[in-house]
Amino acid sequence: MGRERLDKLSEFGLKKYRKKRTGNGASEATVNRELATLSHFLRSAADWKWIKRDDVPVIPKAAEPRKTITILTDDQSEALMQGAIGDQDGRVWLFVAFGLNAAMRHREILSVRYDQIDFTNRRIFIPEAKAGEREQPITAALADALTRQRKMEADPDGWVFPTLNAKQAKGGHRTNMARPFLRSVIRAQLDPDKVTPHTMRHTAITRLVKAGVDLPTIQRISGHKTLAMVLRYTHVHGTHIDAAIDALSRPIPNAVTQKLHTPLEGQADKGGKIVTLKRRKSAA
Repeated sequence: MGRERLDKLSEFGLKKYRKKRTGNGASEATVNRELATLSHFLRSAADWKWIKRDDVPVIPKAAEPRKTITILTDDQSEALMQGAIGDQDGRVWLFVAFGLNAAMRHREILSVRYDQIDFTNRRIFIPEAKAGEREQPITAALADALTRQRKMEADPDGWVFPTLNAKQAKGGHRTNMARPFLRSVIRAQLDPDKVTPHTMRHTAITRLVKAGVDLPTIQRISGHKTLAMVLRYTHVHGTHIDAAIDALSRPIPNAVTQKLHTPLEGQADKGGKIVTLKRRKSAA
C-alpha cells in the first residue's frame, strides 16, 4: 500500500493491509489506530484539494477485545494523592488532582494554561482536545487548588505544567508525567501494572455513572466524541446497576401450585407421543 496513489486506495486494499499486518503479529487495536491516522490524513487531503472527496475510501475498523477497566476506590484515590504529595516532583500532586477531579486525558491536563481557566464559572477552555475544542468543567476543589498554585507562579497566566527544561519541550509545557506518576503509584502501594494516568480518568467517569448522572452530561464532562464511548463505563457489576435492578423486584411465591400445570386434554402422555390438542367448547 505504500506506493499506491491516494486516490487509488480502496476498501479492498485496506482490508488486505489489515490482514497482512495482523498476520505479522500486529493487534487489531494497533491496526485500527494506523487506519484512523490514515483516515484523518485522507480527509485532510480532500480538504486541501489533493484528491476528490469521493476518492476517500471506507476505512474498515475491526472489533477490539474489551479490556478490563481498572477503577480506584476512594481509599486508593486518597493513597495515590498522598503518594503524589510526597514525591520530589512538585507538580505531580496537581496532575493527580486534575485526573481525579476533571476526568481529563493525560495530554489535555499538561496543556492547560492559567489564562484559559475561567475561575468564576469553573471552566477550562481546551483548544485542541481529541474530539475538538471544548470547555472542560472542573470541581470547586480543583479550582481552589489552582487558585492557590497560581499565586505562587512566576507567570500567573502561563502554563500550569511548565517544562523543566526549555530545550526539552518546544511548546513550553511538559508533555509526559508517566515517571513521577509511577513513583506516586508505588509510594501508594498500588499495582503499577494496572494503575496508569488514564486510570484516574476511568475512575472519575465511573464515579459520575455511579452517582446517577445522565450519559449526555457525562459526555459533556469527559469530552468523549460519542455516547457509545461513555457506555463502556456503565459496568454491569456496579452498585448503581444493583440499585436499578432492585426497582424491578416483585414478590415470588415459595411454591408453585401444581394445578396450574395440569396437562390439557389430549396433551402428549409420558411416553412422548405427539397428539393434536383439542380445545374444549364452551356452552352457548
